[in-house]
Amino acid sequence: MNEYLLKSIFAPFINSFLRMKETMGFKLNKYKTAFKEFDIFFLENKVTEPFITHSLIEQWRKTRVNDSPGTLYDKYSVISQFSKYMCHLGYPCFVPRMPKKMPDVFIPYVFTCEQIQLIFNTADSLVLTYNKMDSLLFSIPALLRLLYSTGMRIGEATSIKNSDVDFERQFISIKNTKNQRDRLIPLGYSILHVMHQYKEARNRLPLPDIDNPNRFFFIAPSGKPLHKGTVYKWFKKILTKCAIAHVGGHHGPRIHDIRHTTAIHSLMKQVKEGADIYCILPVLSVFLGHKTIKGTEHYVRLTQEIFPDIIQKEQSVTSYIFPSQPNIEIDYEK
Repeated sequence: MNEYLLKSIFAPFINSFLRMKETMGFKLNKYKTAFKEFDIFFLENKVTEPFITHSLIEQWRKTRVNDSPGTLYDKYSVISQFSKYMCHLGYPCFVPRMPKKMPDVFIPYVFTCEQIQLIFNTADSLVLTYNKMDSLLFSIPALLRLLYSTGMRIGEATSIKNSDVDFERQFISIKNTKNQRDRLIPLGYSILHVMHQYKEARNRLPLPDIDNPNRFFFIAPSGKPLHKGTVYKWFKKILTKCAIAHVGGHHGPRIHDIRHTTAIHSLMKQVKEGADIYCILPVLSVFLGHKTIKGTEHYVRLTQEIFPDIIQKEQSVTSYIFPSQPNIEIDYEK
């Protein structure tokens, strides 16, 4: 797909702003998506002077009736940053006030251990009913096991190159992540064995230079790299075969929920073995690639809700993390 070409009066300023952001290490996908929308809006409203006014922002806001609060917040953030940038260049622009950010109340789907095993078994049993060399099914069983074993994001997994996998020292190097935080992910014995099996099968494909360090690790038989959207389609087929209801509409179960499941299962296992959550959270935060421990604390609440039997084991620690709640007697046997 060709990249959108900016055409409004702000095009040269937007391009220079994007170059600045890229130099600072920011990923540009979010910015480019927002600026495409703003550029089209400026053209449709025949804006001929490089000035962003209060009335212009209000007019744009009236067109965003279908945006979620989170999406709208991100777009306001982009235009606010750009307005400040224009002011710095000597073009006085209105800097809009950021809307109130709504708390994230989304609860991810957490698979049980039995469901995870069923997903793996079902992925292993899938067979193509037609001959298609571009099918990603070849890599799906190993990919799903890697996602669960490491908690990495699907985009991180599909971006892995051969040079990123160090079998000798047993880790994967993840680069250019969501939070611009490169990290090393250790590989346990079982997933290391799976990765070895996959690599041996992959290297038997009649493809030239298949083991080149710069080529993608997970591929289709044709050599085509995996796309996370296509992986998600296969994942939904697996859920159907597992009789796990798929709600859809971003409510899941999503393939990203495997990452949440990994975090919850890790906490549950460590707490049951007597570990201190206060010590576990920073480690899990680094392992998952979160910017701060705040992004990981959410999993403690989820663990409390899903596995209430471990509350007593970690209550003395989480009382310092979360505000105290009124004493309510709950019959967990119901």
